[in-house]
Amino acid sequence: MKRTGVMIALLLGFMTQSALAKTLNVVTSFSILGDITQEVGGKHVSVTTLVGPDGDPHTFEPSPKDSAALSKADVVVVNGLGLEGWLDRLVKASGFKGTLVVASSGVKTHTLEEEGKSVTDPHAWNSAANGALYAQNILAGLVQADPQDKAALEASGQAYIAQLTQLDSWAKTQFSQIPQQKRKVLTSHDAFGYFSRAYGVNFIAPQGLSSESEANAAQVAAIIDQIKADGVKTWFMENQLDPRLVKQIATATGAQPGGELYPEALSAKGGVADTYVKAFRHNVKTIADSMK
Repeated sequence: MKRTGVMIALLLGFMTQSALAKTLNVVTSFSILGDITQEVGGKHVSVTTLVGPDGDPHTFEPSPKDSAALSKADVVVVNGLGLEGWLDRLVKASGFKGTLVVASSGVKTHTLEEEGKSVTDPHAWNSAANGALYAQNILAGLVQADPQDKAALEASGQAYIAQLTQLDSWAKTQFSQIPQQKRKVLTSHDAFGYFSRAYGVNFIAPQGLSSESEANAAQVAAIIDQIKADGVKTWFMENQLDPRLVKQIATATGAQPGGELYPEALSAKGGVADTYVKAFRHNVKTIADSMK
């Protein structure tokens, strides 16, 4: 009888804990943030991503379905730094009242000159150290929205943050073995600024920070001259962009194709880059292998 009583008490305790455990309804702006949030939140989050795999977060156009998703969300996770120009209107239109997490908070930003203006580079996640900071900010937001599950969220969140910190060290090691003069590549647009600073790789791109920007004939000619002068040997396409312009430049310079990179969108489920860690590792390995 005594043993039966203990079993019942344990079962009731477990049921009470289960009842207290909350699943947060989280909406993230694009696929990389969706994956980081899922890794941090584990079973305590149900994640909806607005800009899906292979999607371009610069040019996305929200639908009424997206507004409905935000209206039901407990937490919304955005990149900030001007990446999602469409998001403020969407948040206001949806009537969202939950916790808003700006994943890039605290990032040491850098700017580029574009058309006579100084523009902040929003692609901070392309440094794994910044990815760890994103995860930290997302963890804080989830705990704020669901304080009763703080211990479980911190356990999964801190384990993932440690993984990203290790990934950052691994990337530095990969490039440290390559002479600086060989660390030059051609890509479609300026999505790799933080990667460049973190790992000492020089990227040349015909399009600016936003994929909506277009290079004119004079700029393309200048890039072709620069690539020839710098001896850039390899070009890469980006999974979320039309590769025609970068291919045209590569043909004019003799640069060889190095494969596909995933700078701001994951691949579809089951692909080579369907998580942030896999996409980052793929980008590092693909770029580094092209230089060896």
